[in-house]
Amino acid sequence: MKDQIVLRVVARFLIPFILLFGLYVQLHGEYSPGGGFQAGVICAAAFFLFMLINGRTAVQNVLPLAAARWIGCLGVLLYGGVGVVTMAMGGNFLEYNVLQTNPVAGQQLGILLIELGVGLTVFAVMLIIIYSFVERFEMQHSNGKNERS
Repeated sequence: MKDQIVLRVVARFLIPFILLFGLYVQLHGEYSPGGGFQAGVICAAAFFLFMLINGRTAVQNVLPLAAARWIGCLGVLLYGGVGVVTMAMGGNFLEYNVLQTNPVAGQQLGILLIELGVGLTVFAVMLIIIYSFVERFEMQHSNGKNERS
């Protein structure tokens, strides 16, 4: 897509807004439709658009595969960690009321942390899947060229 000037300019203009919308969906997920899963997919879509325009190596310079794996692990640990903390504080697994002295504030904090964990995990897993597909496509494409030569 390096020769598609209009697509490159439009994509470079849209990517920051897509990421901003993903952040909005993440932060307002407990108050309106949306949340961690949707925000993770939206942000991963922005990275996928960046990859379509600039190539796999450019996006992996921004966020390497190893970093995506760490982000995914961090999201799972955050999700599970909130559940363990609530049990350590005398509640059930993911019973947010015990996180604060005010049960409503505990619910808000718990949902925010859980949605953040889900968002990070979904974002990372979507990127890992995209990286895997692109890498496999490139390997098959390079093997096809070698067989024809």
